[in-house]
Amino acid sequence: MNTSFWKAGHTPTLFSAFLYFDLSFMVWYLLGPLAVQIATDLGLSAQERGIMVATPILAGALLRLVLGFMADRLSPKTAGVIGQVIVISTLLLAWQLGINTYEHTLLLGLGLGFAGASFAVALPLASQWYPPEHQGKAMGIAGAGNSGTVMAAIFAPGLAYLFGWQNVFGLALIPLVITLVLFIMLARNAPQRPAPKALKDYAKALKDVDSWWFMFFYSVTFGGFIGLASALPGYFSDQYGLSPVTAGYYTAACVMAGSLMRPLGGALADRIGGIRSLLYMYALAAVCIAIVGFNLPNSYAALAFFVTAMLGLGTANGSVFQLVPQRFFREIGVMTGLIGMAGGVGGFILAAGLGAIKQHTGDYQIGLWLFASLGILAWFGLFNVKRRWRTTWGASSMTAARV
Repeated sequence: MNTSFWKAGHTPTLFSAFLYFDLSFMVWYLLGPLAVQIATDLGLSAQERGIMVATPILAGALLRLVLGFMADRLSPKTAGVIGQVIVISTLLLAWQLGINTYEHTLLLGLGLGFAGASFAVALPLASQWYPPEHQGKAMGIAGAGNSGTVMAAIFAPGLAYLFGWQNVFGLALIPLVITLVLFIMLARNAPQRPAPKALKDYAKALKDVDSWWFMFFYSVTFGGFIGLASALPGYFSDQYGLSPVTAGYYTAACVMAGSLMRPLGGALADRIGGIRSLLYMYALAAVCIAIVGFNLPNSYAALAFFVTAMLGLGTANGSVFQLVPQRFFREIGVMTGLIGMAGGVGGFILAAGLGAIKQHTGDYQIGLWLFASLGILAWFGLFNVKRRWRTTWGASSMTAARV
């Protein structure tokens, strides 16, 4: 066992995976911070705005299976290059041809789904280089590409105010092209990768009850993170009358909290065990979201509870993927695609659902309480399986990692 994390794997690949994931997440999330401005210009309702910001999430969720399969059959690096080229082409077309209707926003969202699918590339690319005792840190660092949402939340509304939101798509091409070049130059596939999986392996994985548990747990943690990140600009604008730029700053604070905690969540899980870490974080996030559901009169109070909830969800994301390689090391490509897909579907349901509930009830209360209830359900589900996990694949005789 190599006790030094920085000597255990391949640092340039880990950095490349993080950077690729980071910029991909930035553009995947781009419609969220621009939602208020786009909806105002195109005359979209709250429900249409919710579906618009949720479309890239759903597309990314489904496309994770595609890129995950490509990462297995070709290689993680090759799949990453293909996905990045598609995203760059999508943004170039949107910038040159323009987005002028609600239907155009949905088509753009479908193309940006390939950026969200980068999850199925970045995590296996990094994970395959590291031994079990360092999986939490490696997956956490690679997965910290969630921080790309912070850049979008901070800069996109201001750039849209200065140059117009259509031109933000063109400006995003600059860092994307630079990242593609660095990824091609620095990333390397691990020398000992698992054998490629066939389509039947995905069906086989779905027969394992643990697959469904992990998919559910991640649909709450990551789905909560990306769903709230996409919905919060509209929430702060609707609920407290904040300008698009100010709502973007509020959202950036929430997203930054969740993003920074992902690698720390992996490290925490390595230290105290992924199950224990997840139990703490589900409880924290559920309580905070439930409190915000009471329609707090002060935007600063709502911000504080959302930031705390996102801290919990971000930590939980890292904890889930500390556990996944322990249970499914040989199927990591397949399971990353399936679990990542479930997380994206959860985010789509949350973002679209909050918009629909706002449209039909006038506020977000019921939607927030429903999500808090899912967090409580996940807590009880994890508590129910923890003994079995710790006495089978998570036993000390089976893995060097703490489960």
